[in-house]
Order: sequence, then structure tokens, then C-alpha cells
Amino acid sequence: MATPLSGAQIRQTFLDFFAQRGHQPLPSASLVPEDPTVLLTIAGMLPFKPIFLGQQKSEFPRATTSQKCIRTNDIENVGRTARHHTFFEMLGNFSFGDYFKSQAIAWAWELSTKTFGLPPERIVVSVFEEDDEAFAIWRDEVGIPAHRIQRMGAKDNFWNSGPTGPCGPCSELYYDFHPELGDDHIDLEDDTRFIEYYNLVFMQYNQDIDGNLTPLQNKNIDTGMGLERMAQILQKVPNNYETDLIFPIVQTAAKIAGIDYSTADESTKVSLKVIGDHIRAVVHMIADGITASNEGRGYVLRRLIRRVVRQGRLIGIDRDFTTDVAETAIALSESAYPNVRMKETVVKSELKIEEERFRKTLDRGEKLLEEILNRETKQISGKDAFELYDTYGFPVELTEEVAIEKGLTVDMKGFEAEMQAQRQRGRDAHKTIDLTVQGTLDTLAENLQGTEFLGYKQPSTQAEIQLLLVNGEPVDRVEAGTDVQVILNQTPFYAESGGQIGDRGYLSGEDLVIRVEDVKKESAFFVHFGRVERGTVRSGDKVTAQIDLSCRRRAAANHSATHLLQAALRKIVDEGISQAGSLVDFDRLRFDFNYSKPLTSEQIQQIEEQINTWIAEGHQAEIAVMPIADAKAKGAIAMFGEKYGDEVRVIDFPGVSMELCGGTHVANTAEIGLFKIVSETGVAAGIRRIEAISGASVLEYLNVRDSVVKDLSDRFKSKPEEIPDRITALQTELKNTQKQLEAVKGQLAIAKADQLLAEVDTVGDFKVLVSQLEAVDPASLQKAAEQLLQKMGEGAVVLGSVPEAGKVSFVAAFSPAVVKQGMQAGKLVGAIAKICGGGGGGRPNLAQAGGRDASKLSEALTEAKNQLKAGLVK
Repeated sequence: MATPLSGAQIRQTFLDFFAQRGHQPLPSASLVPEDPTVLLTIAGMLPFKPIFLGQQKSEFPRATTSQKCIRTNDIENVGRTARHHTFFEMLGNFSFGDYFKSQAIAWAWELSTKTFGLPPERIVVSVFEEDDEAFAIWRDEVGIPAHRIQRMGAKDNFWNSGPTGPCGPCSELYYDFHPELGDDHIDLEDDTRFIEYYNLVFMQYNQDIDGNLTPLQNKNIDTGMGLERMAQILQKVPNNYETDLIFPIVQTAAKIAGIDYSTADESTKVSLKVIGDHIRAVVHMIADGITASNEGRGYVLRRLIRRVVRQGRLIGIDRDFTTDVAETAIALSESAYPNVRMKETVVKSELKIEEERFRKTLDRGEKLLEEILNRETKQISGKDAFELYDTYGFPVELTEEVAIEKGLTVDMKGFEAEMQAQRQRGRDAHKTIDLTVQGTLDTLAENLQGTEFLGYKQPSTQAEIQLLLVNGEPVDRVEAGTDVQVILNQTPFYAESGGQIGDRGYLSGEDLVIRVEDVKKESAFFVHFGRVERGTVRSGDKVTAQIDLSCRRRAAANHSATHLLQAALRKIVDEGISQAGSLVDFDRLRFDFNYSKPLTSEQIQQIEEQINTWIAEGHQAEIAVMPIADAKAKGAIAMFGEKYGDEVRVIDFPGVSMELCGGTHVANTAEIGLFKIVSETGVAAGIRRIEAISGASVLEYLNVRDSVVKDLSDRFKSKPEEIPDRITALQTELKNTQKQLEAVKGQLAIAKADQLLAEVDTVGDFKVLVSQLEAVDPASLQKAAEQLLQKMGEGAVVLGSVPEAGKVSFVAAFSPAVVKQGMQAGKLVGAIAKICGGGGGGRPNLAQAGGRDASKLSEALTEAKNQLKAGLVK
């Protein structure tokens, strides 16, 4: 075996190998795919979907990439097996109608054995059981013994994207970790012996709805080599997690937890591996623009972050730590993916916010568990245990431990049933790469015509229903009360695009009404999402398609306002400003732009005034379709994230704004009415966001604020212009009152503390006082400790209190002589706080800490007294 290569060297070696053989190296696509049918980029071939479908011609006959990927369908195996991951890099070489099986196999063998130096006798290959051609190439051209070529069924070695579309057999290369076991019984499912590291997909067929295979005119090659798996092989480590791609992150987490990975038990190692894997995933997801939420890819991100925090808690990390391990992940990735360092601030900010939020959620989970324990007499149900796990991130193992202490059991079969149901939902969502636009439309595309869009000029039209879908499946008829997706031959409805949401409205016929709530474009089809309000709808029905004109007007006003906003920003703030995202809704608009600092209040006012001036001037819109070269020559600005063909649509408000845009717009700026900026904030490093309203929404906005001002005027008995001064006066009065209250609390605490002087012990040459004060806040507790130490002289004071339910406070104050004796207040108070489920620290002479378990306060104070006695008697 050759000298072990680093992960970075493996990546570059692969790309160089294929670049030298005529492949165009291309950068990794974002984890946010352009394909709307896929939540995240889950394979190296996904960015080339339109090429494989024949919808787009490739600029190059051959390409090679290292693609970032995210998969969460087997998330429960992460850290438990040697090579399951949520984030991984797929090294790929692709042929678009160029070379095929013989060349792909020859290069795969050359790369494996000569470039990477894998011993040929350690490689086993698999082929589809009916693919005699691939079998013969491996045996006759490459020279692999026939018994080391395994024929396998369609489940393992026939790749397809869905029920229809491009597909074909594949051939996989496996590395044998234990060749000494011989070739008598080769079981490629034995992942303790074999690891699949390279998959060659031969796209040579098109599959129709009946499962019939027709040879493709252009045969393609799609391959994938797992970077982490090849690193495990070449670096001779027992699993992917101990490669240089991940192990430094694992070590960082272990250091924070005070753990030696080499001597840790298996469950601790699993937690550390999960942290290592998931942190890589979340760093790249956030850097690619994903933010945590409760929907879609934002939910995937939130779930991964929460799993990291939970695993940290399991191994004893009792502080915020995700940004520390993220720094290691960023450092490991920045040479190949510079955007992770460029987005460092937003990555760490998002992690910090989510970690703090989830720690509070975990605390709530502990309270829910207590409620369940009080409610149950024999067993915690599987449903309750799963809710604790899934909603609150409460490990089922911990639920079991607490239950046993209370004399209860946990219905683990019920828990596993709930878990299995969730796993199945995950698998259903990630089962295949849907190259057929949710399977259905491309399946039926040959029998359907694309939807003709008439909405630029017509608000309504007569149309024919070409296809009805319920939950993505074609149906012949739909009854009232059912959610439905409708494909028409022509439509006035605008489909969501360019940041503008889809139109609303109705499809109506004889005794038939379908309320349309959204419209999206899938390939050449406009999909109308709605609900059958009345009657029965059938495929082939003739309907009147009518948009909601009020909604359309508001969306058009907001969309034109975004164009004016960009023009005003470039004029008033910086000519280099460009769009970084947008949302055009019926009631509001959002515009993201690249700028490194907040806008001043003067700039915001100037922007508003400029836009409202353009509105009042009544600039007529000039809309034209022209060659893209002509549009660019005229100075038209392209919209963020949009792809343009040879012909483009240009929206021009002469002298104000000219942009390439497919959205709906007002005919004259005067139709916008008014424009008002509602907020200006930062959303990422170097990205600012303006949220604004226009037209009727401005009046609604002003009415609400006018109502609030009137209410405040009544309450303060003041004129509107006097309200700010009244609030300032009240704030000053409140601050003074709070200061007086704090002073009283401190005096009361000191008065209580003076009574403790009778409890002072003598330890060696020092006075020692360890005691509890009832219901004293942390600040007052510190004052009391300092006051007591001053009265005692050379010595140590440790005080504990429960200022409010669920919280414990500690303070330690040591005199200089005690510190010189080797005792440190910070270390002592941090140690005893852990007993109460908390932590803290401070200076050697004065420190504070907190905890959550008040029932162990006495135990913690006893430990403090024991440590003082041990440390001061020398």
C-alpha cells in the first residue's frame, strides 16, 4: 500500500486524475439544490439532473467533481457503524454521451490500483446479475478472477431514479480488509470485512410506466467514490471517523468534555462521533444559506444541531460548545470550501442561538419527564418516551434510568415502534433521487402539453384540466373537500418564481369550484394547488381559471417596489450593491443585498423619500423580450438565482430601473401608491435585509401604529409628541427604583449573613464558614460573602442559596492567605456546582456558580467544607 494520503490529497488526486483524462473539473454545487423536488443535495449527480434527462445540453462531454452531500435517512446509524454519515463528499466522474462501460471500468481500476496503490488482490467487484458485458470487461479486460466478481440483483446493482426515467445497471468496487479469510465465501454484505468505495452507474436505458426498458440514444456514466471511505482505507484506521477529515473535530469535542477518546467506553465514542459528523453537516448547511426552522431543510439543520447538543450533554459537557467544535470543522474545510470561513460569523451565530434555545428546551423536557413520572404508576408509554426523545431531545436511556429510580419501566417496544415509524418517514422522503419531477409529470409528459402562461395580459381564461393529482398521484376524479393539484393546458395564474409567490384564485365550472391557494412550476407545467370547494372535478373538464385580482395587484406593486428599492440602494448607498435574495408576497416584500454594515436612519429615510418620489412621478413601465446580449448591453440587471435563456424579459422604468425579470409588475409606478420600510437588519456576514410594504399595506400599517399612539396618549395623558419624554422619565424612575431595591436586598442579605458568624469554624490557622442563606439573589449573596470575610479576617466563605425555584446560586470568597495556601475560589465553586447540575467559576479569591438541582444543595456545601478542610490543613 502506498504512503497514506490526507483527505485533501485524496480529493485533489481524484480530480487531477480525471482532469488529465479530459474531464472538466467543476466546483461543488450548493447543498441547497436548484431542483425543487429535492430538499438537499444528496448525491454527486444531482446537479447534472437536467443533462441526464436530456433537458439541457452539457457544455462539456466529461466532468469531474467533489460534491458536498447531506443524507439523513439513516441518521440513527451515525456514529454506531464505521461509515454512516449525514455529511459526506462524493468524488465523481461523469460522461454525457461520451465514453461508456469499458473506459469507466478501466479508469476506475487504474485509479484504484495504480494511483491510490490499492493491492489488486484486495479488490472485489459486483455487477448486475444480467450485465454480462460488465462481467466480461472486469474478467477479460481488467483481469479480475471470476470468483471475485459477484453478480447481484436489482436491489443492489440496478440504479433508477424513480418509477420512470434514465436508469441502468451499476458496478461497485469493494475493498477487502481481511483477505486472509480467503475467497471460499465472499459476502459483500459483511461490512466488517468489505467496504464499498466506488460505484459506477451505466445509464443506458429509459424505463416507462410499465417497467419496460428502452436503450437510450446517449448513454451516460455517473460514478461516485466516497471520500471518507477512501480515506479510511488509505489511512488504515478502523472507521471513517478516525480519518483526518473528521477526527480533529472528535478530539476537540473530547477535550471540551475532559475525555480521552482512546480509553473512552463505546457509548461515549458514539456520542463523540455523532458530534464530529453532525458539526461538519451544519457548518456547510449554514454556510450555504440554510437557517434553522421547523420546516424543510431548516428543520433538518435544527435537528442536527440539537443532536449535537444532546450528545454533548450525554458526555458531560455542561456549557455552550458548538462554536468551538465548529471552528475545527471550518479550519478543516476552508482550503477546499472557502465559503465556510467567509461565512464563519453567521455559522457561529446560528449555532450559538440554536444551542442556547435547545438547552432551555432540554430543561423543559426534564420537567415533562417529572410530570409523566408523577402521572404513571407502572410504566412510561412508548409514545411519551418518544415525545421526550423527539421533541425535547431527551435520551431514552436517561428516561429509563430515571424511571428505574422511581420503580417504573419504559415501554421500549412502543418506543421502537414510534422510532421505526419516523425512520420510515425519513426513508420515504429520501428513498431516491427523483429525476422525474416527483415521478408523475415526466411519466405522463409525452401525453401532456406544457402549460401556456397567459397571465401577463389576461386575468382569466377558459382552460382544460389535463391532469388531476392527489398527494402527487394521478386520479380521474376528485370530490368536494379534497386537496388537489391541477395541471391546465393554459393558465392566467403566475407560478412562484424569482421570489414572487404564486397567484391565488379559482377554477370554476358547472356546479364546480376549486379554490387555488398556490401555483408552482414543475418543468413545463404549472401546478395549481388547491381544494375542491364544491362539486366533482374530472380530468378533461373545461373550467374558467380566474386569478384574485386584488392579490395580483398587491404582488405586482410589491414586485415593482423591489426594483425601485434596488435602484435607490445603488443610487444612495453604494453602486456595487446587488440582490442576494428576495420575497414578493401579497402583503409585504423582502429584499436581501450585499452590504457590510447597517444602513443609517438618514439613509433609510432618503431611500423611502426617493422611492416615493419615483412613485409620484408616474414612470411608465416598458416591458420587452429581447436577446440577453442586447439586454446586458442596455445595462439591465439580472435577478438573483435566476437562470436565463437566449431570450429574456426586461422590465424598464426609464431613468429609474431596468432589470431582467419574469414577474408581474404595475404598468406605472403611480399604481404602487406608497412605500414604507418596516425594518433593516443583518441576516448573514455581509448580507443585509430590508423588509417593506407598499400600497394598501402601508395604510394598514399606519392605522395600527396610529391606534397604538392614541392608546399610549390616553394612558400617559400626553400628546403624541410628548410620549418619548414620558417614557424616558419612567425608565429613569424605574432604574432608580431598581437600584434602591438592589441596595435593600444587599442590606437584608448582609443582615441575614451576620447571624451566620456563630457558625464559623476554625481550620488550622483559618476561619471557615460554609452555610446556606434562604432566597438570596446572586448579587446579594456575593455582597454577603465579602462582608462576612471582611469580618472574619483570614479565611474562606462559601455560601449557597435558592433564589427561585429550579435555580441554585453559589459564591466563594477567599482571603489572600487562603489563596496562597493553594486554594482557588473558582475551582472549588465550579466543582460543587456540578453536584447541583450546573457550573461556574471566577477569580482565585472570588467566584460564583449556579445549578439546577436544589435538592443537592446540602450535599454540595458539605463537599465544599470537606475540600476546605483538606486544603487548609497542611
